[in-house]
Amino acid sequence: MRLKLLTPFLRTMRNRFFPAGTVPVKSLAVILFGLLICLVLYLVSLRVVGYFHRQSELGVILSLKIFQMAWIIMFAMLIFSCMVSSVSTLFLSQDNEIIFSAPVNPAEIYFMRYVTTTFYTSWMMVIFSLPVFGAYGKVFQAGVFYWPLMIVCVVATSLIASGMGMGLAVVLVRFFPARQTKDIIFYLSLCFGIFIYIIFRLLRPEDLVNPDKYAHFVEYLSSISQPAGPYVPAAWSANLLPLYLVDREIDWLLLALLVLGAPSLFFIGEWAMQRFFLAGFTKSQESFGGFRSFTRTGRYRPGTAQWIFRKESKTFLRDPAEWSQLFMIAALVVVYLYSFKALPVERSPLQTEYVTNVIPFLNVGMTGFIITSLAGRFVFPAVGAETAAFWLILSSPLSVGRFLLYKFVFYIIPFTLLSLLLVVTSDSLLAISGPMWWFSVTA
Repeated sequence: MRLKLLTPFLRTMRNRFFPAGTVPVKSLAVILFGLLICLVLYLVSLRVVGYFHRQSELGVILSLKIFQMAWIIMFAMLIFSCMVSSVSTLFLSQDNEIIFSAPVNPAEIYFMRYVTTTFYTSWMMVIFSLPVFGAYGKVFQAGVFYWPLMIVCVVATSLIASGMGMGLAVVLVRFFPARQTKDIIFYLSLCFGIFIYIIFRLLRPEDLVNPDKYAHFVEYLSSISQPAGPYVPAAWSANLLPLYLVDREIDWLLLALLVLGAPSLFFIGEWAMQRFFLAGFTKSQESFGGFRSFTRTGRYRPGTAQWIFRKESKTFLRDPAEWSQLFMIAALVVVYLYSFKALPVERSPLQTEYVTNVIPFLNVGMTGFIITSLAGRFVFPAVGAETAAFWLILSSPLSVGRFLLYKFVFYIIPFTLLSLLLVVTSDSLLAISGPMWWFSVTA
């Protein structure tokens, strides 16, 4: 029965790439284009890794550290991608009613979704990661046995990520609605990307070319030479392959963890499917069952401005495409403020007092540019976003002037607070005081 459930998937793949009765020109063109991309990735990776490898011992260590980071980032991306796809395929797919009406149990459904989800979420990552990892084998002259070991690591890591992602998705839907869980996973993946960006900036890579930091070179070299933590499945591959690249040795424990980890997580996810699937699927089909009162029993009656503010807040929070951008704005604010802390003011050829007075003056213009850009994104389309509801506002006993005034007040408050946050925090990081502080705040 499990293989029969894969028949629609296999026929879909066959008809998509090799339709009956026609020459698969489009499929051949896509395959050739993919091979060209793989060749470009291989040549670029070969050049970059070869450049690092030709340097001193630090270059070899840095290339292996990049190798380990690539494995961990790929593993995290696969998990989040698999979780989002699992919620859609297991609980929100349109063919669920047909499948669930057939005499199949949840374990067989899980097997089908596991195979299809793994293919859809991992094929691109697997194919385009092979040239990059293969370039390491070429540069380090790892030999012919490196290639099957690398393929086993890539496939096993993808299967482990799929098993973890699907298992977590099944458990999350047990406690949250499916659509809400999908949004939660999407925002978690967005936060992960922002977190990686912030961590990269906080590492201060510019210190590598700063002569004043060479005193800590030995400590830095020893810290990056440490292997990745063994508690993350991606670290198993990230530690197994570099060991073979450098010493031509195979850690059989790590290899066993990779080979046995994928089926173990599959069976754990299958158990979670049988245990939590029915309750989660039932919850995904239910609508909101709360109670909302449309009459107020208290004496307090909000004014017109408060109703407009409430409407704007709900409109903003109901659209994930709008409020999800707050995460990126927060990350940019952190990096912007951290840049002031990382400024090498003492290394400037000019006097420190002069530099610390010029930078706040320029910061006023930069803050104005940031606020203007954000206003163009959120404030400018605020009236047009009303769409057909704008006619209801025109028919209400509220003039257009007052309506625009209330919108202006609603947006001017957070933008003013943000501008004050940028200016005051940057001035405090630069230890600005006196008239220049008052000028930057009031400007």
